[in-house]
Amino acid sequence: MLMQAAMGASSGLIMVAYIVVIVAFIYFMMIRPQKKEQKRVATMLSSMAIGDSVLTTSGFYGVLIDITDDTVIVEFGSNKNCRIPMKKDAIAMVEKASEN
Repeated sequence: MLMQAAMGASSGLIMVAYIVVIVAFIYFMMIRPQKKEQKRVATMLSSMAIGDSVLTTSGFYGVLIDITDDTVIVEFGSNKNCRIPMKKDAIAMVEKASEN
């Protein structure tokens, strides 16, 4: 009787250990990289300045003309007539303007 109780307790501990290992695996393979990417994007968006070249999530290249709290105005093309306001979240990549 005592042997069965000891075996039941050890199988319960093994089950808890498996669950802890699975949760740790999910954290290190999914949640942690996602948080790291979110931090990188937030840093990129906060460091934008007027004149920087940007790539939008839809694949258009443009130049930042104005920046507000959550929107930007991007100028597309060289004719200076295509200026479109968009959310900052629509910016996929920022290339700093060269200081010449």
